[in-house]
Amino acid sequence: MTEKQRVRADGKLARKNMTPAERAAASRIIAGHIAESEEFRNAKTVFLYKAVPDEVDLSYLLQMPEAEGKRFCYPRILGKGIMEVLQPEESDGWCTGKFGITEPDPDRALHVGAEELDLILCPCTAFDEDGRRMGMGGGYYDRYLPGCVNAVIAAVAFEAQKAQSVPSDAYDVRMDIIFTEKSIYRTAKG
Repeated sequence: MTEKQRVRADGKLARKNMTPAERAAASRIIAGHIAESEEFRNAKTVFLYKAVPDEVDLSYLLQMPEAEGKRFCYPRILGKGIMEVLQPEESDGWCTGKFGITEPDPDRALHVGAEELDLILCPCTAFDEDGRRMGMGGGYYDRYLPGCVNAVIAAVAFEAQKAQSVPSDAYDVRMDIIFTEKSIYRTAKG
């Protein structure tokens, strides 16, 4: 097992070992940290995700008063390592995409350009205090994020997913912020 595989496996196990009640409580706290942040308050268009089992559930964020009037959009997988960002036009405008992930139905959604995004909330399996984030290994976010020239890029994770150091390659995009239930890590990228 490589170091990258080990860190990813440890992060996934850490979040899986939390009880559903612990994950829900932590997700609510994380949503509160995001809602209270200057980056969220200033954002008009927010790119987030629908959680798969064991991930931070950002649906709590949508219920907060601070979410009022914001435009929320979500990823849709197009192919290997390629995704687009869509804004559902209707509350039931969802379908099951690749990997069993809930995605906007492309026939009932608006396409959102990378340059329109103000705040991006990325899922992750592991992170470190230097802003390195590890996803599931498909590279979707790392390929998409460089085009998001106007956005603050943040990861959301449970504190249990924090690693001493996350191995990274040249193409891995560092986060500006990492939100957990215990802390908000602001990084100096670069």
